[in-house]
Amino acid sequence: MRILVSGASIAGPVLAYWLTRHGFDVTVVERAPALRKTGGHAVDLFRPAMDITERMGVLPRVEALATGTTRMTLHREGARRPVRVDLAKIFHATSDRHVEVMRDDLSEIYYDAGREDVEYLFGDSITALSPDGEVTFEHAAPRKFDVVVGADGLHSNVRRLVFGEEAGLTKFIGAYLAVLSLPDTLGLDGETVLHLGAGRTTGIYSARHLDEARAVFLFRRDRQLDYHHRDVPRQKQLLREAFAGMHPQVDGWLAELDGPGPFYFDSITQLQLDTWSRGRVTLVGDAGYCPGPAVGGSTSLAVLGAYVLAGELAAAGGDHERAFAAYEREMTDLVRQSRAFAVGAARSLIPASRAGTWALARGGQLVSALPARLTTALAKLNTGGVRMHDSMQVKDYAITPVA
Repeated sequence: MRILVSGASIAGPVLAYWLTRHGFDVTVVERAPALRKTGGHAVDLFRPAMDITERMGVLPRVEALATGTTRMTLHREGARRPVRVDLAKIFHATSDRHVEVMRDDLSEIYYDAGREDVEYLFGDSITALSPDGEVTFEHAAPRKFDVVVGADGLHSNVRRLVFGEEAGLTKFIGAYLAVLSLPDTLGLDGETVLHLGAGRTTGIYSARHLDEARAVFLFRRDRQLDYHHRDVPRQKQLLREAFAGMHPQVDGWLAELDGPGPFYFDSITQLQLDTWSRGRVTLVGDAGYCPGPAVGGSTSLAVLGAYVLAGELAAAGGDHERAFAAYEREMTDLVRQSRAFAVGAARSLIPASRAGTWALARGGQLVSALPARLTTALAKLNTGGVRMHDSMQVKDYAITPVA
């Protein structure tokens, strides 16, 4: 059975790995000419994704490339003194098994795990899909596949071809995210420096194995801004306007927008599809059910979704209609929970008022001061909130190759 996966970031390589273990013939097409090295931001793997990563045999490599961030210095606009926050304690309270790792590193690890058994077509993309599985590419000759999976992110090409344009399928949840790579002039060693203001939050961090740093910017807007997702100069202009005058240190980060470092900018938007499948095509990860970049645990959700999709295709003996239905049954409640969590997380991480910034800073202080056992015990009472991602269950799928 031949399966085409579009996208080689996170969900695509994980899906390809598990599909080949179940005996499927897998091709992955990726628009970029090679694995993307875009200076991606740090992402979180929670317990379910950690379990799946361990089953793939690559957990030691992931843990070796963890960012190593354990503490935070928080500067609140209008406050004279910074707040010190024990991030290690907060991470432990939110998850029994967690690692923070750079997205580019994670993508490469997952790719390496299965690349010997998968055909990768870099520098190409899908231009047309027919109901019988005929696929037309931008460069490669047309081919026929039994199943096509879109694992190509929030602005999915496969979703556009099958479900139509994004309008009506997405929900803006009131915030924007930007990530900038820049020199680590602060000598960050396991520390995040955060500046918190009403309606805007920005911070800088690095990883133990990186020479450069990442500056992350989050800011609120009631309405969506007018720009195209590929118009980088306009995005940088909007970012400068949003953080103008916040702090001299932040001004220095914004000055690096004129430098050569990679830059990312997007709205924090949820996908609201009622179904992720149509005919022989289905979607996985952000392409199908992005709960909101940076706030909804989308990376862990993508890893789990890829694992479940591969397992259900195998369990159904390759019957895609039965497998897609089972896949959506397994993932629907988790997606809904992640959407709700993301809305609350966006509000918490970007307080709308000075009182909100005080409450967030004070909360970080309190968690840091309390005994670790107490904060973990309290967090475990809230499986729909901070422990939501750890509460997701990983189903066992027998590795029985499909003929």
